[in-house]
Amino acid sequence: MSAARLPLEGITVVSLEQAVAAPFATRQLADLGARVIKVERPGTGDFARGYDETVHGQSSHFVWLNRSKESVTLDVKTPGGREVLARLLTDADVFVQNLAPGAAARLGLSAAELARAHPSLIVCDISGYGADGPWADRKAYDLLVQCETGVVSVTGTPEAPAKVGIAIADIAAGMYAFTGILTALYERRATGTARAVEVSLFEALAEWMGYPAYYTAHSGSQPQRVGAAHATIAPYGPYDAADGKTVLLAIQNEREWASFCAEFLDDASLATDPRFHRNSARVARRAELDAIVAARFAELDAAEAVALLERAKVANARLNTVTDFLAHPVLAGRDRWRDVATPGGPIRALLPPAVLAGVEPRMDAVPGVGEHTESVLKELGYEHSAITQLREAGAV
Repeated sequence: MSAARLPLEGITVVSLEQAVAAPFATRQLADLGARVIKVERPGTGDFARGYDETVHGQSSHFVWLNRSKESVTLDVKTPGGREVLARLLTDADVFVQNLAPGAAARLGLSAAELARAHPSLIVCDISGYGADGPWADRKAYDLLVQCETGVVSVTGTPEAPAKVGIAIADIAAGMYAFTGILTALYERRATGTARAVEVSLFEALAEWMGYPAYYTAHSGSQPQRVGAAHATIAPYGPYDAADGKTVLLAIQNEREWASFCAEFLDDASLATDPRFHRNSARVARRAELDAIVAARFAELDAAEAVALLERAKVANARLNTVTDFLAHPVLAGRDRWRDVATPGGPIRALLPPAVLAGVEPRMDAVPGVGEHTESVLKELGYEHSAITQLREAGAV
């Protein structure tokens, strides 16, 4: 921990959360110093704990999303569980939930009801398709939302669509929830007004579909699937070098195209060739252009190709595996890894990407199921006998 005060110290977040979207939002609040009390089901906890057992017997999703939190088990369907939650919310600044459609309202935890009981509480609801509207009661998971927003239709090869390999709908919703909560905290401090925050997976990912949406609306056809290449810029994508490794390059403007022709292709005349003299022409003749570029790559190993691309000042990258990524020199050179404790043993975790000068983010342990239940209940004023009664009733 840095000696500097963390920006969100003194903020208490209570989260009735599961899976990815809400835990991602609250973990980022915890990174910045907020106290996050994660409410889980007695016994099993957040169902994401059971996604896999790859990280010292724990789920890779869970250890990624839940460091620096306190785990309290509550059955909020029981009178005792609801009473504990009510006490937690009395002194909380933020309440986050991403339960199944309609579940929060049935439990008396709608934003409107909570605003009446706790006027200074910022309530953040994360749903699949919005709190109201025609699909408010419809279940939503990441892949389904990728399909409904059209992401899958523009991802993959000409022969087959593909989902994005990470949970981008959940991640997008978690990011917008995080920024929405920060905005609401800022406004509450400035005006005293606590505004509710609502984020849906569908609308978060809809924002990310801006470029293909505008392109389709104004051209009459959507961008084609081109695998790892760019649908509307050429050359922009992967090429195989002579040693079997894959290098990607990205031409962004005509200056870079001219430099690429002279330095990499060793044929400056291609820059003004009518077939390729501007990007739209290169896209129209993509197959012809790709054959020329691929032939040059076939003469070079990957290191030689990268050296020439760097000399030409053309952006490039290796097609790394996840193992390559874990050993990436940028992460090592910038000291981005930290050790984090988990119930199964220590792991390496990446620092959050926003670097605040002079501040070391909190990187505390991933909690076990209900690890903090008793300490939090005692903090709320429950005596040992009352805690025992709650356990016997199945409320905690």
